[in-house]
Amino acid sequence: MTTLSASPKTTALPSVLRGAMPVAGVVAAALVLFAPMLGLNDYWARTVLLVAILSLQVSGLNIVLGYAGELAVGQVFLYAVGAYLTGYLGVTHGITDAGLIMVCAIGCAIVVGLITGIPGLRLGGWSLAMLTFFLVLIIPNLVKVLEPYTGGTNGLAPPVPTLFGTALGRDALYMLIIAVTAVWFLIARNMILSRHGNAFLVLKQSPVLASALGISVFRLKLLVYVTGAIPACLAGVMFAWLDGFIAPETFTFTMALSILAASIVGGSTSIYGALAGAAIVQMGQQSFSSFQEWQLIIYGVFLLVAGILLADGLTGLARRWLRWGARRLGLTLAAPDAPAAADGPAAAEVGALPGVRLRTEGLSKSFGGNRALREVSIDAEPGQVTALIGPNASGKTTLLNLVCGFYRPTAGAIRLGDRDLGGLRPYGISRAGIARTFQTPLIPSGMTTKDFVATGRYISHRVRVPSAVLRLPGFRRGWAADDAEAVRLLGLLGIADVAGQEVDSLPLGTRRLVEVARALAARPAVFLFDEVGSGLDEGDLAGLERAIGLIRDAGGTVVLVEHNFPLVLKLADRIHVLSQGGLLVSGTPAEIQADPRVLEEYTGSKAAGQAGQAGQAGHAGQAAGGEG
Repeated sequence: MTTLSASPKTTALPSVLRGAMPVAGVVAAALVLFAPMLGLNDYWARTVLLVAILSLQVSGLNIVLGYAGELAVGQVFLYAVGAYLTGYLGVTHGITDAGLIMVCAIGCAIVVGLITGIPGLRLGGWSLAMLTFFLVLIIPNLVKVLEPYTGGTNGLAPPVPTLFGTALGRDALYMLIIAVTAVWFLIARNMILSRHGNAFLVLKQSPVLASALGISVFRLKLLVYVTGAIPACLAGVMFAWLDGFIAPETFTFTMALSILAASIVGGSTSIYGALAGAAIVQMGQQSFSSFQEWQLIIYGVFLLVAGILLADGLTGLARRWLRWGARRLGLTLAAPDAPAAADGPAAAEVGALPGVRLRTEGLSKSFGGNRALREVSIDAEPGQVTALIGPNASGKTTLLNLVCGFYRPTAGAIRLGDRDLGGLRPYGISRAGIARTFQTPLIPSGMTTKDFVATGRYISHRVRVPSAVLRLPGFRRGWAADDAEAVRLLGLLGIADVAGQEVDSLPLGTRRLVEVARALAARPAVFLFDEVGSGLDEGDLAGLERAIGLIRDAGGTVVLVEHNFPLVLKLADRIHVLSQGGLLVSGTPAEIQADPRVLEEYTGSKAAGQAGQAGQAGHAGQAAGGEG
């Protein structure tokens, strides 16, 4: 949540605004809920309910597409499943109890969400989008094939729903639909504003990053698909009750475009943007109902204009207006109050780390006919910094990718202590105790710095989905601990002041330090740092040196890939030089500086290599690193 604070002091105003927003939300929900009693006529009551039903579908799409980045757009199919399930249970089995039907719909949503989500585990991007759109197109055919259950082209007329044995009249049904919508948005809000919501953003940024955090991409995608399916299925139930009739003509490709349009207009990465987008699209449909034959063209133009003018939707536009208004009033935008960074010895402590020896034995990797790595054997010991240096394309980053499981070795073995890591998936290797940073930092958008650092604790300090949704004490303790630890680690690196800022807005050098803090948050046995010193100024380098020194002193195993040779000489206990995929030489910093082969590798001159014994290798070594 973004708050306003007076500059330079940020005292009462942030807490006042943060306290007022939930109250305003409750008041607004109450007004909508009791609107019929306040004189809302039938036309507007139906419009409000149609907006609520559409917003449920849009909310599911926002979770799947906006937050998790999965182009699964089959919300209409799930909507139809919920509607026909309601009709089938009522007509065939006489089940009219609203609570029981909704429970059945949620169970059905989970099953259908898992089944329809399976292709997403293999496909991605537009291939997944086309497949899920295809599900929408085959609805009429499925309705005909399943005519004994769906009524075919004749449709179904579900009986009036009941609650506790009492038939629901117009006002009672209105209140039920609004209440279900409100409860769902509360659930969605709690899910998004939790570790699991942050995991969705990580998945959207990169499945590689998710795996490096120990997250099973397979399970996380299934969670995404199921979470997005539930509101769409419930929306179908609500529609069946509202309309009292279900026909295949309702579930069209045009409806799919309506949902997509509402998501874009409201803001696909906004919890409540679904409500705003649904309201605009639904009322727009009713206003232009006399232009049915032009509907697809109108939607096309609308999506084009909205995509250009409202890149982040109405919620993004509102945020920009808020910032503009804040500047006009002489205020600054401040993030929610974060725990203060600890002072004194506690801030400088990493705590004992479970350092374990990392060993590669004859490690080789070929890409077709290109041998990227050739029989490389190294040991990285606990309580030491083991550096890998070498010119561009020498195999450094390839070796790290092999250790993390992102590549499979052509030959050789990787051992963590006595454990062979062969056959483990990347998330399993991360859970075994290996954390890494990336040569190009993988930073999700829409997340504060401290929340990103806390993603390192996703597996090591688990909080279950029900605990997050219900805001149980375990979730609250975990959230507070995440915040405190993230700010402490950022303070250790000297960048606690960026804790509340959007992490993707930070400079490249600061992002590298943030990745180091994220790796520290996982408290692994082995740290793999891939060119973390690149782009850092002197102050940031000092913070990095201090942090790596503390990790080493705490017993952690550090593997440092770096082209900043003076930094390597300061930190490394042992250095391995790679050349053309093979291990050229290994030794202490002093031995590497004095070895003529190192200078010869960087300069290509044997004469220079002989002169390197006078200490010139250190200067040439500054050219080390780059793509490995």
